[in-house]
Amino acid sequence: MKFGYTIIYVADVIATIEFYETAFGLGRRFIHESHQYAELETGATVLAFASDAAADINNLAIRPNRKAELAAGFEVAFVCDDPAAAYDTALAAGASPVSAPSLKPWGQTVSYVRDLNGCLVEICSPISPSP
Repeated sequence: MKFGYTIIYVADVIATIEFYETAFGLGRRFIHESHQYAELETGATVLAFASDAAADINNLAIRPNRKAELAAGFEVAFVCDDPAAAYDTALAAGASPVSAPSLKPWGQTVSYVRDLNGCLVEICSPISPSP
């Protein structure tokens, strides 16, 4: 077993892909011609988005991700060398601030934003291995 991808259900797949490209610098991997499903290049694991209608097609009951609602109980985390700059870039692209970058007791810099669907996104530095 290996972790292959995460799919987040959203109202507008194309708008979400465009947001993640601008806010986090990710590249498109695949967009289905129906615009109901798309994937982003993130490294070894794929981050994908599917339309709320795709959940219906697959007979999945979901709570839609919406900016005006309380965030769902998950987050997407992006690791980078400069979390403060990445946080500013995300805000400039339309992300909503949750918490500004701060140094955690374990030595990692961590911040949070919400994407245009209200999903939590962590922007952080790598965790340094313990000596």
